[in-house]
Amino acid sequence: MSFLLRGLLIGFSIAAPVGPIGALCIRRSLAEGRLVGLLTGLGAATADAVYGAIAAFGLTAVSGALVSYRTWLALLGGVFLCYLGVRTLIATPQEGTRSSRRQSIASAYGSTLILTLTNPMTILSFVAIFAGLGLGSGSDLKGATMLVAGVFAGSAAWWLLLSTGTAMLRSKLSDASMRLVNHVSGSIITAFGIYAIATAFRS
Repeated sequence: MSFLLRGLLIGFSIAAPVGPIGALCIRRSLAEGRLVGLLTGLGAATADAVYGAIAAFGLTAVSGALVSYRTWLALLGGVFLCYLGVRTLIATPQEGTRSSRRQSIASAYGSTLILTLTNPMTILSFVAIFAGLGLGSGSDLKGATMLVAGVFAGSAAWWLLLSTGTAMLRSKLSDASMRLVNHVSGSIITAFGIYAIATAFRS
């Protein structure tokens, strides 16, 4: 199996489980459209590619430093999740202005990039998967590059499917339904944030 195909499968399988990023992608796709939802996912896909590169090129010093700071990263990510969760929880359905939409597009990518980079489990997942498959030795530059490209493409493919499928339901939702979506997704995101903070303090 080629390195690109392996990367595609790894990237898709890591992105697919629905967690806080998935909840954000679904909510933003419904509230603000497919583009904002897709950019939300692409932020996570970029972070997946960064951590995939660390594992694929055998950058043990970098991965070791990230793991050693996992408590602070988890705490930072948890606080940011709580912030996003509360904002989502109290959001009211309304047509955004042109400037607010530009701001949403600009922040959608960056927010999930930061969230995924501050999740220490992401790098641990890639290190474990690559080690289990005998990858990540760093000796084959071309193979490692194709592997990372595949990780990004696989992750991006999942977010494209999720944002497109969710956005198709957008026109069918009333304001009352959108408020319910905000409450449910905001509660889920906040719960993940509280769990991340609690985990950081326990460790």
